Amino acid sequence: MFDWEDIRHFLAVARAGTLSGAARALQVDHATVSRRVAALESELQVSLVERLPRSCRLTSMGVQIYEQAKLMEASAFSVARLSRASQEATDVRVTLSAPPVLVAHLLAERFVDFRAGHPGIQLSVSAQTQQVSLSRREADVAVRLVRPVEASSVVRKIGRMPFALYASVGYVSTHRPEDWTFIAYDTQFADMPQQQWLLGVAGSRRVGCELSDISSHRAAALAGAGVAGLPCFLGDAAPGLTRLDHEGAPFARDIWLVVHRDLRRSASVRAVMDFVADAIAARPGLGMEV
Repeated sequence: MFDWEDIRHFLAVARAGTLSGAARALQVDHATVSRRVAALESELQVSLVERLPRSCRLTSMGVQIYEQAKLMEASAFSVARLSRASQEATDVRVTLSAPPVLVAHLLAERFVDFRAGHPGIQLSVSAQTQQVSLSRREADVAVRLVRPVEASSVVRKIGRMPFALYASVGYVSTHRPEDWTFIAYDTQFADMPQQQWLLGVAGSRRVGCELSDISSHRAAALAGAGVAGLPCFLGDAAPGLTRLDHEGAPFARDIWLVVHRDLRRSASVRAVMDFVADAIAARPGLGMEV
């Protein structure tokens, strides 16, 4: 009988399209991935992956095995979730995925209160912009700025995050609106809604610098580097920044709380969900009334 770990490594290769990509996803070395896939091929006595110079391509049999392996993986994760849901809220670990801006500037400062109220829960938080798979247990709970569409998820809107333009007081006093330069995201975030909104407001005016995270945008604006588009809860709280008027429609992003339906009644998971929802509701400018 084949080893489940071999199947898991094969799935990673099929999804990443390269051995190195699979290695990064699994946090193992390239040789381990190659060895695991070769072991599966040997056990099944079929070729699953065609190794090309810069990529991997599934064989026709590999495609068929991949579809079956995904079903096996889904069943394995379902067993794990059901087991996880039955645990009491003591001595358990709950993983939360949330946008970096909310982790760094809202949730982190409230962790001490969560620990005081739930000493038996180890809260593990990943600040990440990319969406994670709750079905594959990449997180137990997720906060997202795009409404999730997974059929297996339970979704609740918990807030709304409006944006505005901000610049330092000194920058505004020395630059006319037509001469503003803007602080934008780099090209990897070209499709991000707040990037498109900012560039639309900027119009023909210049982008002076590109930075990959919102905290850097705020720091650059404070230093007088130009005009940044910031969440209002972040920009309004920064001494030295002033909110600017601009033409065009206002912009905001909805905040969604997501959990897999198998975990929605877990006491520890519910505690984390309540913690996040309460933190959002308590912060001026983020609650449902905005």
